[in-house]
Amino acid sequence: MQQVRLRLLERAASGREAPRDVSAWAAVVASNLAMDWHRAKRRQERLGERLAALSQPAHPSGEDTSVLSVAVAQGLDELPDAQRQVVVLRFYADLPVRSIAEQLGVPEGTVKSRLHTAVRALRARLHEDEVV
Repeated sequence: MQQVRLRLLERAASGREAPRDVSAWAAVVASNLAMDWHRAKRRQERLGERLAALSQPAHPSGEDTSVLSVAVAQGLDELPDAQRQVVVLRFYADLPVRSIAEQLGVPEGTVKSRLHTAVRALRARLHEDEVV
């Protein structure tokens, strides 16, 4: 309910007129917020499942992990600054694309494009060096 009230206050602060039927508007906003929350929760669960599935089959030794870490660090160093920046913000700082775009002052599509290009380059580098 706090989020619904906040949305109503934001709406009033931005100068838009109040909804005709506040209770109906509040019900729709609450429903949308609940759906967003459930979708985000399910997305996190799927991510957790995928990460668990990836980590179960192979248990890399400490040496394998450090070799991979060094290779990734070297690959990051070779990326252009703009690509390295979005990779670090996305995968190390765990920021969503929207937040990265806002912080860098670029469109979300630009962030996605840079991420795609950077990940592809890192993947190629790791395969080239036979790390992965």
